Amino acid sequence: MNNTTAITSDFKRFIRFFLQELKPKGKWLTPFNIISIPVILLGTIILFIRFTQGLGSVTNLSQEFPWGFWIGFDVVIGVAFAGGAYIITFVVYVMKVEKYHSIVRVTVLNGLLAYIFYAGALVLDLGRPWHIINPIIGNSFGYNSVLFLVAWHFLLYMLAEFVEFSPVIAQWAQLEKVRKFVSALTLGAVIFGITLSMLHQSGLGALFLMAKPKIHPLWYSEFIPILFFVSSIFAGLSMIIFEGTISHKVFRNLIGEKSQHSFEEIILGMAKGAAISMFVYYFFKALIFIHEQQWELINDFWGYWYLVEVIGFVLIPCFMFAYAVKTRNTTIIRLAAIITLIGIILNRLNISVIAFKWDAVNKYYPSWEEIIVTLMVVFTEIWVFRWIVTRMPVFSKQH
Repeated sequence: MNNTTAITSDFKRFIRFFLQELKPKGKWLTPFNIISIPVILLGTIILFIRFTQGLGSVTNLSQEFPWGFWIGFDVVIGVAFAGGAYIITFVVYVMKVEKYHSIVRVTVLNGLLAYIFYAGALVLDLGRPWHIINPIIGNSFGYNSVLFLVAWHFLLYMLAEFVEFSPVIAQWAQLEKVRKFVSALTLGAVIFGITLSMLHQSGLGALFLMAKPKIHPLWYSEFIPILFFVSSIFAGLSMIIFEGTISHKVFRNLIGEKSQHSFEEIILGMAKGAAISMFVYYFFKALIFIHEQQWELINDFWGYWYLVEVIGFVLIPCFMFAYAVKTRNTTIIRLAAIITLIGIILNRLNISVIAFKWDAVNKYYPSWEEIIVTLMVVFTEIWVFRWIVTRMPVFSKQH
């Protein structure tokens, strides 16, 4: 009876604590709130129409173009941007580079939220959302399909990232015994998560191996899985630089002075990793281009568009990262990170939307409703991220 009473008391205490934490903190009339709240409300209305009247009521998707902007941006791009989590955890927990330990928690949180919101956005794109369980159980697709593997990679990796972040939640909830237990699982979850992330980053690219006749030859390759994996490395590192720069300005009062000073060295290290991985990616692209003898394909619009992507958003930022590391210029690093992120968006949209059925008479263009819903997903993720970091010990191990 005493144990039951104690558990009931602890549960009531946690409920009171949680309800107290739900109260808003800080100013409401901020520029971000003024922009994001109307978008989220409008997106909610669009989703209501979508789920009551079908996909065709708010999207330009069709039988000919079943995958559109929601898949191309939310999933294909969003998963690449979440790549920083497996990179940083590998560097800190496996390679034992303690310099990056201060950004582990926030990076894992970013990765976890990215998977929850971007992978979760798949529900919006399915004509029958309740069938989302099919690729997970192998129904209709089979156990040998790439989609079955990707679905399980996504599911298990989200679980692994939750376990990695759970010590923060336990510390916030003042559950010390739970914190010690889940902390003991961290290393195993990290190793498991790294393996899964490497598999699903490449597995996502493997989905497009079945679309050879539909993708422009300049973007199709049998090595798309490798290119997706390598590009996720510099995409994740660039996103950490970009998000970290914003966080160190917006949440300056939550970040310790020591972490503030060490962030410049962290940026330099990530820029070095981005430069190396971008060079490897560019080397692979050049080999594929030469081996496939694609010279005649660059003499039209699609060829020029391809050169803009490969040179303007891969080779140039690669040299910018290398130069900035040598001169220790963090301003150039931040600019290179932004250019790299734009390049990732361009590359993934080229493969999944823009250069997909490039020769079709009636091309697919996303509707304004699709764009609004995507912005709603991004803004909602930022709201959740802000709520968590202002309440939980994410930037610091102290409350």
